[in-house]
Amino acid sequence: MDYLSILLFISVCIVLLSGYPVAIALAGTALSFAGLGYVFGVFDGAFMHALPSRIFGIMNNQTLLAVPLFVFMGVTLERSKIAESLLLAISQLFSKFRGGLAFAVIFVGALLAASTGIVGATVVTMGLLSLPAMLKQKYSPAIATGTICAVGTLGQIIPPSIALVLLGDVISNAFQQAQLDMGIFSPESVSVGDLFVGAIIPGIMLVMLYMLYILAIAFFKPELLPKIDLKQQDRPDIRTLVGAILPPLLLIFVVLGSILFGFATPTEAAAIGAFGALLLAAFKGGLNLENIKAINQATVRCTSMVFLILIGASLFSLVFRGLGGEELIHQLFNGLPGGLFTATLLVMLIIFLLGFILDFIEITFVVVPIVAPVLLAMGLDPVWLGIMIALNLQTSFLTPPFGFALFYLRGVAPKTVKTTQIYKGVMPFILIQLLVLIALAIWPELSTWLPKQVFEVEY
Repeated sequence: MDYLSILLFISVCIVLLSGYPVAIALAGTALSFAGLGYVFGVFDGAFMHALPSRIFGIMNNQTLLAVPLFVFMGVTLERSKIAESLLLAISQLFSKFRGGLAFAVIFVGALLAASTGIVGATVVTMGLLSLPAMLKQKYSPAIATGTICAVGTLGQIIPPSIALVLLGDVISNAFQQAQLDMGIFSPESVSVGDLFVGAIIPGIMLVMLYMLYILAIAFFKPELLPKIDLKQQDRPDIRTLVGAILPPLLLIFVVLGSILFGFATPTEAAAIGAFGALLLAAFKGGLNLENIKAINQATVRCTSMVFLILIGASLFSLVFRGLGGEELIHQLFNGLPGGLFTATLLVMLIIFLLGFILDFIEITFVVVPIVAPVLLAMGLDPVWLGIMIALNLQTSFLTPPFGFALFYLRGVAPKTVKTTQIYKGVMPFILIQLLVLIALAIWPELSTWLPKQVFEVEY
C-alpha cells in the first residue's frame, strides 16, 4: 500500500510533464489511484468523504482572498505603465554612474517584484522595458540578461508575494497537522503575515548583494558596463523623479506597513493595495475601458488557475494520505542518518529539482503538504521552512538549463542574444542566492527574528 502512494506521486509528475492542465492532472490521477486502491482493498473510501469539507474550506478561506487582490494590484500597475515610468526615471537618475542602468533594473525589479509577486510577469516586463536599452548602451549581454532574470525571481521572496501567500496557507495547515499528530492542541499557528515579515531581511540581503556584484563588475571590469552620457535636457527634473518614484514606493509601504504595524491582515492589506493601484492608474491616466477589461481578465484567469489547482491538490493529498504515503514519509525521514538535517537537505534538493519541471503553485500544493507536516513535527520552525522553500524555488527558477526565468526572458529577448549568454549571466546570481540560502541555514534568525519581534509569537 505504501509503495502505491509513491507510484501515485511519480505518475502525477509524469502526467504533468505530458502537458495536461495541472488541476485535471492532479485530480484525475488521484481518482484513478483511489479507484485502483479501493478495488485491491488498500484504500479506505471514507477518505473521500472529507473532500467536500476541504473544498468548502478553500472557498471559505479568508487568507486566499489575498491572491486575486495582489494579482489585480500587480496587473494594474503593469498595464498603467507605472513600472515603465519608474524604470525610465531611475535609469536617468543613475546615468552618471557606471553600471547605473543595471542598478536601476535591480531597484525597479525589486519594486516590481513587490508589486506583482509573479516571476513570469516581472521577467517579461523587465525584459521588454530594460533589455533593449541595456543592449543599446553596449552593456554585456550576459550581465544584462543575468540581472533581469535575477531580479525577476525576486517576486518569489519579496513581500507581498503570491508565492508567500500560498506557502503561508499551506505551511499553516501543515503546522496544525503536525501539532495534531504530536497530540498538541494549541491555538497558535503560522500566518501569511509571519512569512511576509520573515522574508524582509532575506529579500533585502539579496537586493544588496545583487547591487554589490554590479558594483564589483563596474570597478574591476568597467568595459562590461559602459557609462551613459545623457545630455542635460534628457536628465530628469525633481518633479518627474518624485512623480515616478514616490507613488509606487508609497503604495508598497502602505501595504507592508499595514501588516507590520498590525493595522491590517495580509488579505486586508491586499485590498488596500488593489484600491491604491487603481488610484495610481487613474492618476496616471491609464484607467481606460480597455485596460480595465484586460486587468479583470488577467486577474480572473490567474485566480481561476490557482483555485482549480488547489482543489485538485486537495484531492491528491487525500488520496496520497489514504494510500499510506504520509506514514511512508515519516518512516523514511526518521530512518535517515543525520536525522532532521539530512531530511531537510533531502527535501530541499527534491524541491530544487522539481522546480525545473513544475511551477511554484504545483510544488506548493503537491509537494509541501506531503513533507512539511513531517519536518515540522521533527522540530523545524514553520517560518524558516517557508522562507527556505521560497528561496530554494527562486534559485531553481534561475538555474540552467531548465529555469523558468530563463525561458521567460528567452521568449522576449532579441535573437542577437544567445542562450549561452543568458546562462552565463545568471551564474553569479545563482551563487549569491546559494550564499543567502546557506546563511539562512546557519543563522535561522535571519528569517525568524523579525516575525517574533513584530508579532511576539514563539513556535
